[in-house]
Amino acid sequence: MQLSRLVAFHKTMGDPTRIRIVYLLSQGPLHGQAIAGKLGLTPPTITHHLHKLRDINLVYTRRDKNTVYYHLNDSVLKHQAQAIGNIINHESELEGMINEKPEQQKVIGHFFTGDGKLKTIPAQRKKKLIIFEHLIKGLKVGVKYEEKEINEYIKRFHDDYATIRREFIINHYMYREKGIYEVNPPEMWAKID
Repeated sequence: MQLSRLVAFHKTMGDPTRIRIVYLLSQGPLHGQAIAGKLGLTPPTITHHLHKLRDINLVYTRRDKNTVYYHLNDSVLKHQAQAIGNIINHESELEGMINEKPEQQKVIGHFFTGDGKLKTIPAQRKKKLIIFEHLIKGLKVGVKYEEKEINEYIKRFHDDYATIRREFIINHYMYREKGIYEVNPPEMWAKID
């Protein structure tokens, strides 16, 4: 996980109203009026907070006729909790971020938005490999992933999941067998330099 995304998530969640909204949505989907009523706040205030929560992908919307319902994105919440746990336990994900060379950090900073979305896939091979290596660090060696899981993981960063998934295979970051994907050891990855 990109350190700036982790910081953005926790900055956004540093507001008591947003924590209350997350709690309410953990009980089930609600529309904005219902949230405003339960919290005793105005609908525009709730809309403001819901936009902030959508920016970090913690809530999403579903329309039912003329009413928009807000849902909690449980997987993002669990992933963020796990990411902070990884920092506490000094796991490899944070070490990978710290060990990135200044040149790699510069490329990552240029191609990712503040909320961790990949703006574009670089055309230059070296930059492309830096980006793919950064993305693959969020997956664990030894874990078997279904194609759907890989697609969902990549979609958190970029909509063109098929191209990035294919590049993971081509550049030996992962291998695929019968629709199951596994991360290769770093020694097998395409070399950046």
